[in-house]
Amino acid sequence: MQPLYSGFMKINRDMVTRAGLKLLNEEGLEQLTLRRLGVELNVQAATIYWHFKSKEELIDEMATTVLAEGSVNLIPARKSSGWRIWASTYGEGLRKTLLAYRDGARMVAGTRFTNTVYLKTTERIGNQMLASGFSVRAAVVLFGTIYNYTVSFVMEEQAVFPTPGERSPGYSIEERTARLDPAEFPFHRQTSAILFDSYDRRFREGLELILNGAAPDRKKR
Repeated sequence: MQPLYSGFMKINRDMVTRAGLKLLNEEGLEQLTLRRLGVELNVQAATIYWHFKSKEELIDEMATTVLAEGSVNLIPARKSSGWRIWASTYGEGLRKTLLAYRDGARMVAGTRFTNTVYLKTTERIGNQMLASGFSVRAAVVLFGTIYNYTVSFVMEEQAVFPTPGERSPGYSIEERTARLDPAEFPFHRQTSAILFDSYDRRFREGLELILNGAAPDRKKR
């Protein structure tokens, strides 16, 4: 790996964050360390620690950056769309955002925002749901469910495909099916292709199950 920068250069917080995202894509979440970032940026580790006291603090910033920049994916093209379109666009857009980075879902899970850029978008979505007849609580529960579903779904998806189009050897559909005795596991032998392939279709099907149980819960004022 060649360092991003050589010679003397003042490193700022955004440069460290961008280098962290680059290293995440190249090496994965486990290999992302502040010391490795020092090598990537051609600076001493103390310089990195000046901006981020820990790996967790760096990941908070990285996740905030990824979600903020992916916010454009969360809003329907037509602002007059109904609430179901707003909800499904949020789920589809969040999945697209997380899939843009290796281990994107694992990186984002459990992090804390370092700015309010992403919240400006979800504020718009929340207000749209209120205008559609949802209470604050119903909107929060619905979108919290979609968020949790999407993050966990993408975690599993990225375990099978760490990089787009490249299946992990440990998730061979043929090998999994062959290991299952047809007499003992007739059902499970039919599930491999559903569980470990065609993720676009299964995500939409799962999202539809969530939306089928949702509905406005108060009258418009």
